[in-house]
Amino acid sequence: MTWLARVHVMLKPIVNDPQGEAILGALRSLQFGEVNQVRAGKYFEIQLDVPNRAAAERHADDMCRKLLANPVIEDYRIQIEDVSTPRDTV
Repeated sequence: MTWLARVHVMLKPIVNDPQGEAILGALRSLQFGEVNQVRAGKYFEIQLDVPNRAAAERHADDMCRKLLANPVIEDYRIQIEDVSTPRDTV
């Protein structure tokens, strides 16, 4: 089966976000004064060919812990979706 892992990685709330601050400043200079905070993050879509949802979750979590997120300063959230192509049944 084919699974799609959608991974959102964000800095932990206590960590300073210089990229978010730069975006906030740029938005304000573009007259978006109603914006009072910006937090920047990363988003990944990863297709996995594994037999079940539990395996997809396990692999995605492993990828986050080993490469995609720095657990000291970042949190991550994983969503798993079955994207297997339906087979014709006759």
